[in-house]
Amino acid sequence: MKSLKATGHELADSAFQLTVLSREAAATAHLPRFHQQLAGAGLLPLRPVAPAVLQINVGKMCNQVCRHCHVDAGPDRKEIMTRATMQQCLDALARTDIPTVDLTGGAPEMNPDFRWFVEEITKLGRKVLVRCNLTIIVANKKYHDLPEFFRQHGVEVVSSLPFYSADKTDRQRGAGVFADSIRALHMLNAVGYGQEGSGLVLNLVYNPGGAFLPGAQQGLEQQFKRALLKDHGIVFNNLFAITNLPVSRYLDYLIESNNYAGYMEKLVTAFNPVAAAGVMCRSTLSVSWDGGLYDCDFNQMLDLGVASPVQHIRDFDAAALAERAIVINEHCYGCTAGSGSSCGGTTV
Repeated sequence: MKSLKATGHELADSAFQLTVLSREAAATAHLPRFHQQLAGAGLLPLRPVAPAVLQINVGKMCNQVCRHCHVDAGPDRKEIMTRATMQQCLDALARTDIPTVDLTGGAPEMNPDFRWFVEEITKLGRKVLVRCNLTIIVANKKYHDLPEFFRQHGVEVVSSLPFYSADKTDRQRGAGVFADSIRALHMLNAVGYGQEGSGLVLNLVYNPGGAFLPGAQQGLEQQFKRALLKDHGIVFNNLFAITNLPVSRYLDYLIESNNYAGYMEKLVTAFNPVAAAGVMCRSTLSVSWDGGLYDCDFNQMLDLGVASPVQHIRDFDAAALAERAIVINEHCYGCTAGSGSSCGGTTV
């Protein structure tokens, strides 16, 4: 399977995605626009609070091509953050008290300067969080020592695992992914991750395999913990239940399966003003592989840059960025439905 970009798919164009989201079909024309919902909740314009997370996408290259990937990542994606841009991120970080750096991709570990970057961030005394797809750990011998590297630097590992069974996981992420993920989880457990009292945090991420919202996060976490311990002897700390946003490959899936209108209606009907007040874009600043600044990773994939004169990490200005209004669009319904959704799970 190739990325949408590699196949020349029209949804590889962010402008076309936004056109689809604006009014893809008459079936969604009756739905209120997201800005109207925010206005009704007294949240327009949506303003940031003090940033708690600097989320950095270090490249779109990945060893997997997952069916629902909003990044459209894959082995054929060559966009990779350079060490020079990484240094600009470090320079900006040093001028702030942002406590957490969230490294994502693609598979962030495939960036050739990934380990150097982690080491330099930890020298600044910041917590490093890495979004690991698990299979990268077993994909090649050069990655087999990643669990030990993570342990040495106190990295918090957040790993995608769509379900605790092979069938549902492989359907979403590819044949053999579940078996490789289990192997990688054993390797992480072996160095202390997820083990009580170790201080080494291993969190899992669940996202639905179809056109529906996730169930209750707490209940899902209990199910995952029971099943993974019983069947595989695996332990972990927390489960994050994340709603799929209609962006890139998941948007393609919704359209191809004739679920787009129905899914958007589910998101709109489930709009929660409390969840909207706690959206991650208010406390997170997102940096793209080329240094561009965005309110969140989803806006980044839609090329919706921050509404600020400061557009690039090299020009980082915390005071100027604090004055901006957060850029919103119809995909934002995904973060405000039900109990809310963020890179750290529910927001309510």
